[in-house]
Amino acid sequence: MELTEYNEPVNNKEGDPALGFLTRKETEVKLPRPTRVKNKTPAPVQITAEQILREARERQEAEIRPPKQKITDQEELAEYRLRKRKEYEDLIRRVRWNTSVWVKYAQWEESQRDFPRARSIWERAIEVDYTNSTLWLKYSEMEMKNKFINHARNVWDRAVSLLPRIDQLWYKYIHMEEMLGNIAGARQIFERWMNWEPDHHGWAAYIKFELRYNEIERARSIYDRYVECHPGDKAWIRYAKFEMKGGEVDRARRCYERAMEQLGEDGQTEDLFVHFAQFEERCKELERARVIYKYALDHIPKGKAENLYQKFVQFEKQYGDREGIENVIVGKRRFQYEEEVKKNPLNYDSWFDYARLEESVGDKEKVREVYERAIANVPPAEQKRYWQRYIYLWINYALYEELEAEDYDRTRDVFRACLSIIPHAKFTFAKIWIMAAQFEIRQKDLKAARTILGNAIGRAPKDKVFKTYIEIELQLGNINRCRTLYEKYLEWSPANCYAWSKYAELERSLGETQRGRSIFEIAIRQPLLDMPELLWKGYIEFEISEKEYDLTRELYERLLERTKHVKVWVSYAKFEAAVPLEEEAVAEEEGREPDMGKAAEQAEVRAQRTRGVFERAYDSLRTSAPEQKEERNILLEEWKETERSFGEFGDLAAVQRKLPRKVKRKRAITAEDGTPAGFEEYTDYIFPDETGRAPNLKILEAAYNWKRQKTGSDDES
Repeated sequence: MELTEYNEPVNNKEGDPALGFLTRKETEVKLPRPTRVKNKTPAPVQITAEQILREARERQEAEIRPPKQKITDQEELAEYRLRKRKEYEDLIRRVRWNTSVWVKYAQWEESQRDFPRARSIWERAIEVDYTNSTLWLKYSEMEMKNKFINHARNVWDRAVSLLPRIDQLWYKYIHMEEMLGNIAGARQIFERWMNWEPDHHGWAAYIKFELRYNEIERARSIYDRYVECHPGDKAWIRYAKFEMKGGEVDRARRCYERAMEQLGEDGQTEDLFVHFAQFEERCKELERARVIYKYALDHIPKGKAENLYQKFVQFEKQYGDREGIENVIVGKRRFQYEEEVKKNPLNYDSWFDYARLEESVGDKEKVREVYERAIANVPPAEQKRYWQRYIYLWINYALYEELEAEDYDRTRDVFRACLSIIPHAKFTFAKIWIMAAQFEIRQKDLKAARTILGNAIGRAPKDKVFKTYIEIELQLGNINRCRTLYEKYLEWSPANCYAWSKYAELERSLGETQRGRSIFEIAIRQPLLDMPELLWKGYIEFEISEKEYDLTRELYERLLERTKHVKVWVSYAKFEAAVPLEEEAVAEEEGREPDMGKAAEQAEVRAQRTRGVFERAYDSLRTSAPEQKEERNILLEEWKETERSFGEFGDLAAVQRKLPRKVKRKRAITAEDGTPAGFEEYTDYIFPDETGRAPNLKILEAAYNWKRQKTGSDDES
């Protein structure tokens, strides 16, 4: 036969052989164009969907069916059979791989009661695809249905020999023999099947078969072979349940024990322990069950024991006391913490919670074990921010050993180990040094405490360490040690104004006024100070407390040589206003009434001196920093309040003449990149002296208004 090459049509106008030589355009499905509804008002007569379907069914034409053919004689029957066989053979020739065609052909021959032909068709089908279990099942079903038992046995035997891993074939074969009463034959088939080591269902079917005929010993021997073939928890649990069902408690317990021995720690699962414990619980062996639960919880990985924990909790709630229930709950929380620290050992918050849990239980060994495991997770980087949470593990450990366990030697060892692990060359923790020293003081070992603090100062000096050490020595009354420590403190940090002030305050409290003054003098001569205003304030208060008002004035003058800040001027003026009158002080010492005339003269002098400080301050701010109008306004407000406090000696009108007028203005602002960012409103002050120097201020204001109208840059309110 000559084959012609098929060429796909170039365009839609050429005929396509696959479409019966019709063009693409002729085979396109043309959907009707949807009609456009113009009138959308509801119709007067409404038709339901049910009515539409009913009318469609009534108008439907009758279905055309082929006429029934009646066969009246053998000749017509033979002709019919020949025609059907020819159709089937032609169909098989075209689709030989189609199993349903073979099945229909064979079943048709079976319906004609021509069994040899039907067998021939089944055999031909099996030759095409012997791995198809459906063919074997249909073939054997035909033989059994028509009571050809030996033929059926032959088919089943061939099927299980060729396809031993198809369990359904074995089940059907065995079921046939059992229905025929051939128990020995069924057992022999089971034995053949067991040689192939089927899954759990196959063994379970064999065991149920023997139990149906009360063959207990046979079933037990099959279970022994079963657990050897499938050495897992599932097989052993089934074996134990079988013995328990038969009332053999000792045998059932022996099954569980053998399972534990043979499976080992790797094969022991949560399900096995749960069934073992429930078995002991049913046998009223509660202590055995509790021991099994606890053993399982200690040996099974935490992630695989959730169901076990739930069963244990239920067991303790049902049979245990309050302590047992609490232990189970603690065990569940312990399991959760173990999972958290296993996922991230550097999550110190989880270690804190875990340690608190063990402390609440009260088992010292477990608490120490948790703390030891926690402190073993040293931060990987030597940066203080990574150590800040870690160091509290050591602190909590030491506090537990001292307060709860009352083991002072272990507490001392904890502090030593902690101090040895910290990289003091890069950073340190003053809290650890101080806590270690305070612990030694509580143990009445002052020498050890001094040694610890001395090491801290020598290896990693910190402000807090110096302060604590000085406070301890001061409480003990060791003044010389305090002075030595202050000297070391100031050698390490000469810019620390707090240390200078406290040192001078110490000397003043001891009555060493000259030493305190000398310390302040040395301090203010330092080239660099962290908070010089604190130091000067302390020095001034020191002189005021000693009633050395002339020295205080000298200090203010020296301070004004360094800075002209408005706060310094205000403080100086307030000091002058607060200096007590000499007449009142003398009268108080002599125990008499002060002379009002002298007191009034001295009060007037005090007011003039204060006023002189304010005038100097005002002139200084006006000449040296005329742009600092806010500071000048603050100074005038303070001056006004001070003059009001002087009463009859005050000159309030002179100050009010100097007060400025507040003006709100707008100014342009720019962003970081230099682009305009709009305008902001600010308060400006216009002082009377500026008005006097600018007689044409109204002209300037008019110019500002004109400019504001033009550019909108300034706006006066």
